[in-house]
Amino acid sequence: MSIDAEAIADRRRLRRKLSFWRIAGFSGLIAAVAAIGYAAADRMGYGGVQQQIARISVDGLITGDQQRMADLMRRVGDSGLVSGVVISINSPGGTTTGSEELYRNIRRLSERKPVVTFVDGTAASGGYITAIASDYIVARETSLVGSIGVLFQYPDLTGLMNTVGVKVEAIKSAPLKAEPNPFTPTSPEARAAVQTVVNDTYDWFKALVRERRRLSESELAAASTGQVFNGRQGLPLKLVDKVGSERDAVAWLETEKGVARNLPVRDWKPRSDRDFSLFAMAATTVSLLGFERAAQALRQADTHVEAAQLDGLLAVWHPSEK
Repeated sequence: MSIDAEAIADRRRLRRKLSFWRIAGFSGLIAAVAAIGYAAADRMGYGGVQQQIARISVDGLITGDQQRMADLMRRVGDSGLVSGVVISINSPGGTTTGSEELYRNIRRLSERKPVVTFVDGTAASGGYITAIASDYIVARETSLVGSIGVLFQYPDLTGLMNTVGVKVEAIKSAPLKAEPNPFTPTSPEARAAVQTVVNDTYDWFKALVRERRRLSESELAAASTGQVFNGRQGLPLKLVDKVGSERDAVAWLETEKGVARNLPVRDWKPRSDRDFSLFAMAATTVSLLGFERAAQALRQADTHVEAAQLDGLLAVWHPSEK
């Protein structure tokens, strides 16, 4: 059976069209995978292949485990593509140990890269300890800074225990062992012992602020009442150096530290096991699809889980306190 020339030509044209669309589809798939990979790499802190300013964000409660942030700052310090660093802070603080470690990590980073702080929302208590790790602080006019103080909290469950008729017995090696505890009234001796720890840590906090912000004793007294100030109030108190935007923080790097002008600011993120949590994985996927508000809501849900892990002496601002 013979096939006429026109039918053969039609088949060849069809074959060529199919080959074209296969190649186009495969090329599009490669481009999409590359784009997603680039975006994910940028979010994880690889930031492309051009000279840049690294943005390290300190958001939410500061916990005692700062190893991943230490690793991140080491990577930023080692990168030949990073010309300067913006520490972007929106944190009410957290544990004193975590805040101290974060402060020391930033100080180590500043020995290798020029660093500036930008207060994007709140830098209170431990968040302010983080802020003063750099030599220059820019805050928005309505940002909150300060809350220089230390807090130790524990629940008093004695009324509840009496109501339900439960009593906790304890055999201790010394009267102040495991004091204070929520199951017995706090003795004057236990209260005094905790107060000495709070006072000593408060003195450490104030000394750090005095040194880093170059305050006189009278200036320190005015700034360290425990209250928060907005950026406008913080300026005359010397808690911040300038009110403005992140662009002002970058401008300081350019004019004072010799960083090249108009470099892109790239987010660098810590590598974290939490990146593989349900909330974090969903947030990353949703963000890459362009739904940033939904991604932020998922990140906040993940933060609420993290908040339950705070323990120990705190440098944290409680906006609901009376």
